[in-house]
Amino acid sequence: MLKQHLQLKLSQKLSPQQIQLMKLIQLPTQAFEQRLKQELEENPALEGGKEELDGAEDEYQDPYEGEDDSEHIDAEDINLDDYLGDDEIPDYLTRTQNYADDDEEKQIPYAAGISFTQYLLGQLNTEYLDDEEWAIAEYLIGSVDESGYIRRSVPDIMDDLAFTQNIYTDADHIEKVLRKVQQLDPPGVGARSLDECLLLQLERKEPTPAVELAMDILRKSFDQFTKKHYKKLQQKFDINEEQLKAAITEIEKLNPKPGGSYSGGSKLVEHVVPDFTIRITDGELELALNSRNAPELHVSRDYTNMLAGYKNAREKSKEQKDAVLFIKQKLDAAKWFIDAIKQRQQTLYVTMNAIMAYQREYFLTGDERNLKPMILKDIADQIGMDVSTVSRVANSKYVDTPYGTRLIKDYFSEAVKNVEGEDVSTKEIKKILETVIGEENKRKPLTDDRLAKILKEQGYPIARRTVAKYREQLGIPVARLRKEI
Repeated sequence: MLKQHLQLKLSQKLSPQQIQLMKLIQLPTQAFEQRLKQELEENPALEGGKEELDGAEDEYQDPYEGEDDSEHIDAEDINLDDYLGDDEIPDYLTRTQNYADDDEEKQIPYAAGISFTQYLLGQLNTEYLDDEEWAIAEYLIGSVDESGYIRRSVPDIMDDLAFTQNIYTDADHIEKVLRKVQQLDPPGVGARSLDECLLLQLERKEPTPAVELAMDILRKSFDQFTKKHYKKLQQKFDINEEQLKAAITEIEKLNPKPGGSYSGGSKLVEHVVPDFTIRITDGELELALNSRNAPELHVSRDYTNMLAGYKNAREKSKEQKDAVLFIKQKLDAAKWFIDAIKQRQQTLYVTMNAIMAYQREYFLTGDERNLKPMILKDIADQIGMDVSTVSRVANSKYVDTPYGTRLIKDYFSEAVKNVEGEDVSTKEIKKILETVIGEENKRKPLTDDRLAKILKEQGYPIARRTVAKYREQLGIPVARLRKEI
C-alpha cells in the first residue's frame, strides 16, 4: 500500500566555490602551480605578478556578494563605481612574512639518456645473430622489466612470436637466444626468477670454492637457503659453518634487481618540493610556507579600463552592454580566485603551525620517541576547522625539517597506554621495537613473544600479535629470516 507523507530534512551542501577551495587546499606546491597557470590562461581578467602602482589603483570589489549568480543581471543594474575604486593599494597585494625565501631555488637540469631497452639493444649489435634470432632477441629484450627480469614463460613467448611477429619457432631455439640476452650487461639481466638471476651473476665470477658452493646451494637448495635452514644446508653439502658463511657472503654481494643498477635510463627522477620549512633559531621553531604557494595576482587593468570606458560613454549599444556582463563574470571569477588563494595560504599555515606546536618536542630534538600521539581531530579542534580540511593538508603536503623532508601525515599516530596509564605514540613504540631488534644477537634473533616481553618490561604492555603487526609495518622479517651465522 502506497502512502504519501511530508518529511522535513536539514542537509548541508557545499557551494561550487567551497568545493573548488577544498580542491585547492589539497594540491601540493607543484600541482598548485599548474592549477594557477591554467586559471591565468583561462581568465583574461586575472594577471600574475605585482601590478605597477601609479598613484591610484583600481581595485575590483564585488557588489553582488551573496547573490545568486544564476539570476539575470542587466548591464544597467551594475554599479560601475563599485568596480572602479580608488584605493591606494589593494589588500590582495599585501604580503605577510610567513613565506620562505626561495630565491636560491634553481631549475634542476636533467641529463638526457637512453632507455634501459635501448641500452640492451645497443649491446646486442656486437652479437652474431641471423634475422630470425635478432627478431627473437629484440622481442625478449622488449619483455625485460625495469628490475631486469623477463616475467613470462617460454611457451607464452613462443605463442606471442607466432601471433605478433609471424615467427614460428620452438622452445629450444628461444632458450638459445635467451642465453645470449642473458650475457648482456648488467649481469643477471634477462633472468626469469631470483635464483636464475643470482646464478647468472655467479657464473661471471672467478670459480673459487665459495663461489662454486654458492652455485650448488642456489641450484639444489634454493628454498632451504631462503628460509635460512643453515643446519640442513651444512648436513646436505657436508660443510662446516665457515664454508657456509663464505658461500652466503658471495651471494649477499649479488644484485637481486640488476635493472635497478642501470643509471643512464630516461626514467624521470621525482623531486619533492616541500610545502613548508621548519627551522630552529635560538632554540625556537620557525615555520615558513613555500613562497611558491603565495603568488602575486591582480585584476587586469585593461578590464577595469574597459569598464571605465563604458561608464563614460554617452550612448551604450547592445554590444557594449553584453561586453559589460562578460567583464563582470570574468572579474567575479578573478576576485574569487584571488580570495581562494589567500584562504588556502591561511589554512595551510594555520594547520601546519598547530601541528608544529603540538609536536614541538620532536621538532626541537628529531627524536621519534618524542612524537606525541596525534590524530586529525586533535588539530581540527585546535584550529576550529573540519577534520576533512586537516586531512587534505596532511595527506598531500611535505615539510622540510632539520631531520629531513617528510610527508606531514607521517607525524600522525594513534595512542597506546603504557603501564603508568600515559598515552604514548605508536611511532614511539615502533622506534623502540626497531632499536631492540637492531641490537639483538643475530645468531639467535628474538621471536615476537620475546619482543612482547621485552616491551612489557620497558613499560609498554603490547600483545604479541600487535608486535607482529608493528614489525611488519617496519618491514622487518620474522626471527627465522633475521638469523645470521
